Amino acid sequence: MRNLFWGTAILVCLAVPGMAADPGLLKPSDFYDPAHYLPPPPAAGSPRAAAELAEVKSMMADATPEQRAQAASDNDNENGTIFASVLGAGWDLSKLPATAKLIGEVTGSEGPFSDIAKTEFHRDRPWIVDPAIKTCAAHKPSQDHASYPSGHATVGYGMGVVLASLMPSHAQAILGRSEQFAENRLVCGFHFRSDIVAGQQFGTIMAIRLMQNPQFQADMEAARTELRAAHLAP
Repeated sequence: MRNLFWGTAILVCLAVPGMAADPGLLKPSDFYDPAHYLPPPPAAGSPRAAAELAEVKSMMADATPEQRAQAASDNDNENGTIFASVLGAGWDLSKLPATAKLIGEVTGSEGPFSDIAKTEFHRDRPWIVDPAIKTCAAHKPSQDHASYPSGHATVGYGMGVVLASLMPSHAQAILGRSEQFAENRLVCGFHFRSDIVAGQQFGTIMAIRLMQNPQFQADMEAARTELRAAHLAP
C-alpha cells in the first residue's frame, strides 16, 4: 500500500513562515474516515512498537550537532522555506507571491485533516512511551497523544508533491528534502517511524486531492508562470 500511494504521487507529480489559515479547498467528505486511507499504528507494547521506540532513541543518540540543529529548525519552520536549501537563491517566497499563496493553501489544508486522523488514532508520543526522551523543542500536553500521523511529514510531502509537479526538473531534490524533513521528526524525538510513513501517505493523498480542485489548479497555473519567470520551472 505504501508503494501504491507513493507511486501515485510521482505520477501526478512555500508558504512564508507561519502556517496559513484553512483555505477551505478540502472538505471532510474528501477524506471520509482517516482509517480508510491509513493502517493503524503498531499496538502499544507490541514488538513493532518497541522496535520503533528503539529506533527513535538510536537516531537521537547518533545525530550530529548539525543534524540536531537542522531537526530543531525544521520543527519550528513547518512551511515552504524548507526548500530553499535545495532550490537555491531563486527560491525567495517574498518575491514569489503566487507560489507563496499556493503553498499557503497546502499548509492551511493540512492542519484540519491531520487533526481528524490524530484524534482517530490517539497514539502516544515517544516521550509518553518513554519519559526519558528529551525532544529537540518544547511541547504541549495537548500533543501527548497526537503522534499518528505526523503533521510535519504530512505537510512536508503535501508541499513536496505539489512543487515536484510544478518543477519536474527539481523533483528529486524537492522530494528528498520532504523525506529529510520527515526523518527529522525522529531525530527530534517527536514521532515514530510509522507516524512519518503515514504522514507521507496522507500528505500525498492531500496533494492529489488539492490538485483536483479547480481553484487550486488555477493557482497552480499562476505559480507556474511565476516560477518560469524565476527560471525554476520549464
